[in-house]
Amino acid sequence: MRKTKAFKEAVAQTLAELAHRGVTLAPSTVEDTIEKNVSTVAEQLRIQVRSAWRYFDAAALADRLAHSVSAFEESSTEKGVGQAPMPPIDNPELALVLAGVPDSLAQTGGDLYAVILNVAVNAWMAGHIHGEDDCAGCDGSRGPAGHDWQARMRTITEMQPNISKWFDRDVWTRAVNDAGYAVTRR
Repeated sequence: MRKTKAFKEAVAQTLAELAHRGVTLAPSTVEDTIEKNVSTVAEQLRIQVRSAWRYFDAAALADRLAHSVSAFEESSTEKGVGQAPMPPIDNPELALVLAGVPDSLAQTGGDLYAVILNVAVNAWMAGHIHGEDDCAGCDGSRGPAGHDWQARMRTITEMQPNISKWFDRDVWTRAVNDAGYAVTRR
């Protein structure tokens, strides 16, 4: 279905309608939604997918998607859900996660999925360690600093004395380039 002219036109029309409404969604999200909707119509009406396209309305779909985005944002705001707090810029663990990206790119041969997975796991573990300093199940698993978060931060800073450099976009980009990679938009 995704390779058909009708599908490609439907995605383009829906993205344009969303843009008119001031809503930005990833094209893959719109594609998935269109595929699901058209397949559901075909199944429920017991018709072929190519016949189900006559029921497709990009403006109506864009309205529903825009309403869903708006409802989600409103419900999140009402419940106090917002942007996750960022650690301070001089956070040693965050510096290590950032510093690990160029090395991870080189080690994985540019496998972006593996790099993102590595970053996510390291960030999650750093958050777990920070938030679970009194976790009895983690006893003995944190090395010489144990559960003392400040001691861990001092140890990391001693290992990487110039942690602040990793918060400079240009330094980080040079390190990625030195590893033989660049991130560019298609």
